[in-house]
Amino acid sequence: MKTTFLFIFFFFANPSVTEIRKLYKTAATTESVAKDMAAKLADVTKEDNNKVLVAYKGASIIILSKLEKKVADKSKKFKEGAALLEYAITAEPNTIEIRMIRLSIQENVPKIVNYRGNKKEDKKFLLDHYKEQTGALKAYVGDFISQSNSFTAIEKQLVE
Repeated sequence: MKTTFLFIFFFFANPSVTEIRKLYKTAATTESVAKDMAAKLADVTKEDNNKVLVAYKGASIIILSKLEKKVADKSKKFKEGAALLEYAITAEPNTIEIRMIRLSIQENVPKIVNYRGNKKEDKKFLLDHYKEQTGALKAYVGDFISQSNSFTAIEKQLVE
């Protein structure tokens, strides 16, 4: 009985943030990775304690929205993903990874979708709180900053 319970627990457990971070790096440019990421996050809901995963789920829905054929479907998916991402930010406004996710989305979406209003705020938050981070998260955020078009060369030097 214990073996069955453990199997069911691991089968239905949410993915690790580390696993999702790896996928997120290429999800916007590789359709198969975007779909894999979305599948791994399918069971994540707003009620999950890990709001970072909720933010990644929102981002994955936004990324997949560009694959929709009809404009109405694109818009519906985009709004669904943005709502999840904004919910995660509201729930945990001081979580640097969630802010990084939103900035990465906002700097890459077309202006027409009108979801670019937090870029300065999130950029400032990342710069203000980067040095407080440790380990893998610090490296991940630093990698994002170093490749992002939102940061100047001088700002990028601060994270090297």
